[in-house]
Amino acid sequence: MSQQKIVKPAPARKWASDFFELMGSMRFAVSLLSFICVASIIGTVLQQNQTDLQYTDQFGTFWYTVFSKFGVAQIYNTWWFLVIMGFLVISTTVCLIRNTPKMVKDMRSFREYIREGSLRAFPHKINVDVPHEQETAIRMSKSWLKKEGYTFKEKVSDNGILLAAKKGSSNKLGYIFAHVAIVVICIGGLLDSELPNRLQIWFGGKAPIPATAKYISDVTDSSRFSTSNPSFRGNVLITEGNNSSFALLGLGGEQYLQVLPFDIKLNKFIIEYYQTNGMPKRFASDVTITDLATKEVQNQIIEVNHPFTMHGITLYQSSFDDGGSKLQLTGYPVKGAGTETFELSGEVGGESQLTTTLNGRQQVYRVRFDDFSPINVENLNAASDEGMQPKSFQDQVVAVTGSAASKEKEVQNIGPSVSYTLFDDKNQAIKYNNYMLPVPLDNTLVFLAGIQLPGEGMFRYIRIPADEKATMNEFMALQAAFDNPGMREKAAQIYAEKVRDGRIDPATVTELAKRALAIFARGGFNGIDQYVDGESVPEAERIPENLREPMKRILREYLLFSAIELRNLVRAENGLPAVEFSEQEDAEKQARWFDLSLRAMSDFNTYPAPVMLQLKTFEHIQASVLQATRSPGKWIVYLGSLFLMIGVFAMFYIKDRRIWMWIKPGTDANSSKIMSAMTSQKRTLDFNREFERFRQDFSGLAKK
Repeated sequence: MSQQKIVKPAPARKWASDFFELMGSMRFAVSLLSFICVASIIGTVLQQNQTDLQYTDQFGTFWYTVFSKFGVAQIYNTWWFLVIMGFLVISTTVCLIRNTPKMVKDMRSFREYIREGSLRAFPHKINVDVPHEQETAIRMSKSWLKKEGYTFKEKVSDNGILLAAKKGSSNKLGYIFAHVAIVVICIGGLLDSELPNRLQIWFGGKAPIPATAKYISDVTDSSRFSTSNPSFRGNVLITEGNNSSFALLGLGGEQYLQVLPFDIKLNKFIIEYYQTNGMPKRFASDVTITDLATKEVQNQIIEVNHPFTMHGITLYQSSFDDGGSKLQLTGYPVKGAGTETFELSGEVGGESQLTTTLNGRQQVYRVRFDDFSPINVENLNAASDEGMQPKSFQDQVVAVTGSAASKEKEVQNIGPSVSYTLFDDKNQAIKYNNYMLPVPLDNTLVFLAGIQLPGEGMFRYIRIPADEKATMNEFMALQAAFDNPGMREKAAQIYAEKVRDGRIDPATVTELAKRALAIFARGGFNGIDQYVDGESVPEAERIPENLREPMKRILREYLLFSAIELRNLVRAENGLPAVEFSEQEDAEKQARWFDLSLRAMSDFNTYPAPVMLQLKTFEHIQASVLQATRSPGKWIVYLGSLFLMIGVFAMFYIKDRRIWMWIKPGTDANSSKIMSAMTSQKRTLDFNREFERFRQDFSGLAKK
């Protein structure tokens, strides 16, 4: 007895077979599609391409750290999303390769090989004897099938004649078109993603723009994508009167340069505002576009929903920015007894040097002008409602997310503002945002001076009250007087003389008033609390706890009234009359001014710079941000969408039916026997009604 050798498939061959089987598995394709659907929902609900700070504010540090691992900020361009898309294309393509020939073959087949006995197993069948000879029964059956839209094939056998009929077999095209649509749409999506550019980076030796590059000429060819780049999406920033033939691409947190086949010159940036609230209602770019190959020149207006296309590249109006506005600022000292201001010039995006002297020590700062906004639309009513106006001396700088006020109800334009960053000699940076004009809050004009400390996501605003001339000069002079010991002593003496009544020693009043002014000048209201609570003095020298609150009230009272005298001294030095409290309205106005002034001075004790820069004049220069996009996958996606519509229509509205009819001679010469069955992939109510009609027609034929 001979033995047969069992031949096992080679491991590599088996691995390839298993991989092909996995790729062609419907479960695997559905799983991939489910992942893509979940990722697409996240990408739709979560706003993409925002800053890390915005996501941290929204989710918190912990959850943003978790989400950032999956690249939620650019979920459609993450490596794992692109890999899933690629595997879905492969899997669906394998399914098509495996099943399309079978489906096409089945569509073309009439299945005329079915046996007579097999019809008895169908649930929808009829078996009738008709009083007509076989030829007549065949002719009548063919007539019925044609009337109902069936095509059929006749097969002759020893047992009789078989009519194999079908209609709606193109229903299977729905499955084919639906799967083709998935492949086509995914390919279109991959073409419009960052994948083509990433492939050039991985295999084409592309490198990001180095940090040392300041000009276009400094960017090497390895950081440039050529005009033949098949797919990209970048931004073109152009200032008025200038031109550009490059777009900036952001890929994986790095910057690259995309060369454009045309030059764009911004003649004028057009912006229009609503008169009611000052919000932008239209912004557009008046540009001149020159084809670099043919030198053809075109003038175009590009605005939202009105893009321009050339060489397959579409220019969209994305946004607008500052184009390097010329700024003239006034510097106010906020620390020390000096009152002399100075002028500083700069432009947005540029830097200037600032030198200050405080207590005999000179310090050099570097000022970077970050942004300039000629219009700021704010809801001042909501600001007052939300507590932007402090109610007590202890209130510190008020924090307002994102701006000086919210934008919910009634809004108005409160004028220009400038944002700048101040770098000290240790390169520590603090951001500032100051408004040029005083803002009306609670019937009082105040200047808003914003501070954003490192690690904070919002500006905190100090409110500086305006004087009769709508300037901050009087406040700044009073601020300097608080830092002048001689002025403080003189104001304390004047106050002591005014309250002389014989019950308290004027020297004591003078000493308490001087002490209140000095403590406030060094530490603000917190300084008074710390002084009375004795946090910085030995325990034996601390004021008894039962006397602390009365002492705080006394010091604050002396502070307030001696500050009035200090202000009158300042006004006298500037040739202004003393403050009068003769009328109630004037008294309330002066009380609000003092309230805001003392709060602002208290806040300036923690101001992280010795000077504050206030915008004086400006020359506004606009810049337009155009998005340059080449999206070859767009038309592929449109084609895939068309295939998907065809597929869905075919699957839901084309009903497949098959009928087999065996027609044999009857027991006598004038009779015949019809055995028939009907089937469909989906036995719906429509199918049951059609079978019932079929059964009734042929059962009625048997009765004639």
